[in-house]
Amino acid sequence: MSYTIEGATGAWEVVIGLEVHAQVTSKAKLFSGAATEFGAEPNSQVSFIDAGFPGMLPVINGECVAQAVRTGLGLNAQVNLWSRFDRKNYFYADLPQGYQISQYEFPIIGKGEIEIELADGSTKNIGITRLHLEQDAGKSLHDQHATKSYIDLNRSGVALMEIVSEPDLRSPEEAGAYLTKLRQILRYLGTCDGNMEQGSLRADVNVSVRKAGEEFRTRCEVKNVNSIRFVMQAVEAEARRQVEVWEAGEEVVQETRLFDTSRGVTRSMRSKEDAHDYRYFPDPDLPPLVLEQSWVEQLKAGLPELPDARRARYVGDYGLTPYDAHVLTLEKETAAFYETVAAGRDPKMAANWVTGDFFAGLNRTGHSIGDSPVSAENLGGLLDLIKDGTLSGKLAKEVLEAMFETGEPPAAIVEERGLKQVTDTGAIEAMIDEVMAKNADKVAEYRSGKDKLFGFFVGQTMKAMQGKGNPALVNDLLKRKLA
Repeated sequence: MSYTIEGATGAWEVVIGLEVHAQVTSKAKLFSGAATEFGAEPNSQVSFIDAGFPGMLPVINGECVAQAVRTGLGLNAQVNLWSRFDRKNYFYADLPQGYQISQYEFPIIGKGEIEIELADGSTKNIGITRLHLEQDAGKSLHDQHATKSYIDLNRSGVALMEIVSEPDLRSPEEAGAYLTKLRQILRYLGTCDGNMEQGSLRADVNVSVRKAGEEFRTRCEVKNVNSIRFVMQAVEAEARRQVEVWEAGEEVVQETRLFDTSRGVTRSMRSKEDAHDYRYFPDPDLPPLVLEQSWVEQLKAGLPELPDARRARYVGDYGLTPYDAHVLTLEKETAAFYETVAAGRDPKMAANWVTGDFFAGLNRTGHSIGDSPVSAENLGGLLDLIKDGTLSGKLAKEVLEAMFETGEPPAAIVEERGLKQVTDTGAIEAMIDEVMAKNADKVAEYRSGKDKLFGFFVGQTMKAMQGKGNPALVNDLLKRKLA
């Protein structure tokens, strides 16, 4: 069922397009050699170019160009072998040059598309309009002094990819799914770390509403939303506001708005500028950017396996369910961890342990997969101990808990704690004889036809053996002795 907002005059369709600003993974800025490390002391990573000193000439960072091309290829988009940088002119205190070097008419990447997955299992293709490179502005700090604003230029000149979608999104869920998928692709490619809390990925959300069958109505842009959850909330809040405006007989004004996360509403920031307001013109200090097709092909050949392809391989080659394949490929690190665990082992068993007890252990101990005390090699070693009969499934869970506590390999924990599974049939038979002797009345009941008591004897035997009895042998020997 399609998403609509019900107003006094009936249903309204929501139309959404996202402009995502992704900070390029690079050790230097787009046009200078200044560092880009997050969290450095204010104004400690600023060159004369970043500070807008007169006479300083920009020099393009080739790695930033390569990262933009890799991203375009990952988005199934057209790579433009000829593109151009323009000056976007506007005044702001944290923009020392008085203009931003960006791409307007001739971007490095043209049309593409990505496929999103929705909660009901359906998929939808979302068009990409363009991807262009531009430099970031600095940062204004308004909370450091009672009457003054401070400027930190560390971010000034950092390379950004602005990725613009077509207005193909029709619900908060679709907007969230699109941003999730885009972030996933960028992280797989290694072209942006996707850390929204650090500001290296942020979205401008364009929202309009219309009645079914109508042309697009006036849109508003909600600026700089820095989490997927807030993007979804901003879509809902802004769409409801616009419905109220239209239904009151008024006109929605094209403008830039901010999302107030504490109140869950958008508020006006400034009237929306058009391209002519920025007086775009070709940057006289930068020649057009010309790429060789052979270089683009070289970059394409070096791309990693992307999430859709990896998920299909897990289903086709490993026999995993689509759900498990989806969970295991959400993050590149998780997929790499799983593949190490599964190497040379039963891939379904590996998937069950990674998505089950291992993930539960991460949640319980507050670790991420990156700083997990249990390595992929050691988790694989645990599965080997199950397969060779050293551990039962129950004992293996105990060993995994201990691995999270100590970081030790499973074999060492089994040795230290005496957790090896008992496979000696004589020892198991002796314990069964004891259990039967203590429960002679239950034995008689079982033999008179109460088959359900079999589970009681299994439980008592395993308890007596402190969970170390081989479950298959315990079951087999009990059946024989109780018969």
